[in-house]
Amino acid sequence: MRPLAPGDVASLIGLVEASEVFRPDEVEVAREVLEACAAKGEASGYFGRVEDGEAGDPRGFACWGPTPCTQGTFDLYWLVVHPRAQGRGAATRLLAEAEADVRRRGGRQLIAETSSTDPYSPARSFYEARGFRAVARIPDFYRPGDAKVVYVKPLHPNQGGK
Repeated sequence: MRPLAPGDVASLIGLVEASEVFRPDEVEVAREVLEACAAKGEASGYFGRVEDGEAGDPRGFACWGPTPCTQGTFDLYWLVVHPRAQGRGAATRLLAEAEADVRRRGGRQLIAETSSTDPYSPARSFYEARGFRAVARIPDFYRPGDAKVVYVKPLHPNQGGK
């Protein structure tokens, strides 16, 4: 696990595209976030970590940051693992790194958002299996028939976190 570096952006966008679940406009949002994180580091408000495969090529990444206008709430903006590397714990390790970092920064809770559609079912199951609780569902958010599902995971023991 290592911090996201400026030279990672193209290969990480390749991971986003390889996942085959994100629309082109979503890929562009990922590019904007990754470029900002790579160029400005923590000053961007985004924190990124990359897990490399055995050949040194990125197999997954996570990007998170403090939610503006909140105290101790952080958003998990991206958590992507190449389809060939899924099921080997990379997403779990990346999420654990993000959660540990949020705790170090005094964060209270981590928010993850995803789609309600079938291609995102594995993502919803992943979050639920790791202690996230669905707290909101906004119908037709992404497009008609595609709701936004908002998950939260408390990170402090006094909030039910671990």
